[in-house]
Amino acid sequence: MAQMLPDLSYHICQALLACDPHKKAALARQVYAYWSKDKLQHHFNHTPPTRPGRPEKPELLAPGKMPKRRKAGSTSNRIALLHAVCHIELNAIDLALDIVARFGTVMPTEFTTDWLKVADDEARHFSMVNSRLQEMGSHYGALPAHDGLWESSMATQDNLAARLAIVPMVLEARGLDVTPDMIARFEKFGDSQSAEILRIIYTEEVSHVAAGSKWFRFLADKENKQHEDWFQTLVQHYFKGLLKPPFNVPARDKANFPQDWYMPLAELLKTG
Repeated sequence: MAQMLPDLSYHICQALLACDPHKKAALARQVYAYWSKDKLQHHFNHTPPTRPGRPEKPELLAPGKMPKRRKAGSTSNRIALLHAVCHIELNAIDLALDIVARFGTVMPTEFTTDWLKVADDEARHFSMVNSRLQEMGSHYGALPAHDGLWESSMATQDNLAARLAIVPMVLEARGLDVTPDMIARFEKFGDSQSAEILRIIYTEEVSHVAAGSKWFRFLADKENKQHEDWFQTLVQHYFKGLLKPPFNVPARDKANFPQDWYMPLAELLKTG
């Protein structure tokens, strides 16, 4: 009798529950490696946690309580910027794993492959940024971080279309808008090592937004919904912030995320 392969959701939940960020990143990469080699069954017998495991540090603050950054270009300011990126990447690991554990059972296996690849990318990004922080005399957890990132997961835990609309197509797309300026700032201050890490992240984040657009369209077609109208309805209901121009239209276009989806929202949320 052939040996039964392990349950995919078990390994995902082990990564989600890991409190040590380095262990979480390693387990996320291991899940994708096992999945890529057909060593896991597409089974979902384990329920993902409401909140993932987190280390004791960094201290998590409300966004409005975050300390103001210091002089632009100083080592401390560059460390603060990279620490914020590192925190985003750690949350992104959990968000990519959670979407598979929570919704993979009702979606094609290609959905699982796409988002486990995203989790693998985010884990690699976290490790790259943290290594750079260590080279600069710091580390992840040395500074406080805001606790708003996981709220989008909790608000959309029962609605896959809303999760896709908010996480990859609003939050990650925002990264496409702001990262080129961050890269330019690091280059301006002579930190080409950090700039190159951000350039790698930026390039790969385009594919993450594209995955969001791909599977949102899949759901819209399945539900016979008009793509941009449904997207705009979900964002107005689930997103509590503003869509802030200027937008990186070329990068968003490359991710198959056209202007007529988000431009009306920017104006509507600004005046509403």
